[in-house]
Amino acid sequence: MPHSSNTKLMEFRCFLFAEFLMFCTFFMQLGSCKPANPPSSLILPLKAQQISTQIIPKPPNKLSFRHNVSLTVSLAVGSPPQQVTMVLDTGSELSWLHCKKTTSTPMSFSPQISTSYRPVPCSSPTCTSRTRDFTIPVSCDANKLCHVVLSYADMSSVEGSLASETFSIGGPSSAPQMAFGCMDSSSTTTPDEDSKTTGLIGLNRGALSFVSQMGYPQFSYCISGSGSSGVLLFGVANFQWLRPLNYTPMVQMSVPLPYFDRVAYTVQLEGIRVSNTILPLPKSVYEPDHTGAGQTMVDSGTQFTFLLGSAYTALKNEFLSQTRGVLRPYEDPNFVFQGAMDLCYRVELNRAGLPPLPSVNLMFRGVEMSVSGEKLLYRVPGMTRGSDGIFCFTFGNSDLLGVEAYVIGHHHQQDMWMEFDLANSRVGWAEFRCDLASQRLGLSQ
Repeated sequence: MPHSSNTKLMEFRCFLFAEFLMFCTFFMQLGSCKPANPPSSLILPLKAQQISTQIIPKPPNKLSFRHNVSLTVSLAVGSPPQQVTMVLDTGSELSWLHCKKTTSTPMSFSPQISTSYRPVPCSSPTCTSRTRDFTIPVSCDANKLCHVVLSYADMSSVEGSLASETFSIGGPSSAPQMAFGCMDSSSTTTPDEDSKTTGLIGLNRGALSFVSQMGYPQFSYCISGSGSSGVLLFGVANFQWLRPLNYTPMVQMSVPLPYFDRVAYTVQLEGIRVSNTILPLPKSVYEPDHTGAGQTMVDSGTQFTFLLGSAYTALKNEFLSQTRGVLRPYEDPNFVFQGAMDLCYRVELNRAGLPPLPSVNLMFRGVEMSVSGEKLLYRVPGMTRGSDGIFCFTFGNSDLLGVEAYVIGHHHQQDMWMEFDLANSRVGWAEFRCDLASQRLGLSQ
């Protein structure tokens, strides 16, 4: 993204682990990073797993405050294959790995021992023309290799060389050559973190994203809210048991704007309803302005949902009004959860569950997304006041982070089948028990 106000909101902290399982094989042309033919669908299980604090590095263009959940996938890279763990992010383009400088360096991937590793020279079309959507332009290093720098909003960064490598999915016969960033320098991680994690898998609409290079016309995921197995699917989700999805078109911008990410999954938010009350805001509040600020992005790399200040304040006030006498606000003006969430409550820990809460409906062009029940409040880990736990509203104020965008995070996508249809430029979803989807596809343990 060209500006920190277009950055999205994530530093990764702990769980959700995924293992790849392949149902069909496919091949890619090794030199061009383009598929010879559109590959068959791949179905991948998503499994919840606790991971130690701060072992997953921040991906590019994420703010520095901490989240508690991220989505990761596991696959094999190189020849012979090396197992890696990568954060799944629909808000980023270039996939990247921490690369070892020497075989004794305690990092995640060793290009030195891979016979299929290929650095990308500066003269390659991959370097000269397919990196046009990068925030920072690529450069040429002393070895005439394509040098990549991915920056963070907190001024930290990760950098290295653009390269291609085989990413094995399901076995040695399915190992397409993919462009990725082989990062050997970082101002954000420690050696201890580097020894445990690998990098990021980018899934936005950019030319070098993982999904673009594989050539799939669409992909889907279903994140289980219960902690059991979910589903990640590359290809068409043509299942009789999956009810028709409701779609909203992606927003396209024909001209570059300074604060608009053209390769994000941007949709148009048109209003917000709390129970039966629509927030009294003009639609212009939800629309990008002449600079591109105010776009709405669907992002698997962000945990919660963030709204521009005026919309957040209206939602906060209405939710407070409708929960008066039902929830006890946590009145500590110095506490703001994760830098942007200042509406929190004290809830007795010995009660059976949360009290009945008004639903929050995000109203998009042609479809709504309903957030209700436990998805509305998130318990702050390890924080208690007497016999009460602290639970915070799962919508945050993006203005507190200097971000001029609406971001729909994966917490509010739980137990929904989410489809990203690149061929028809639309995003679709329907409420669905993701653990049941996993069972029907034979992915549950």
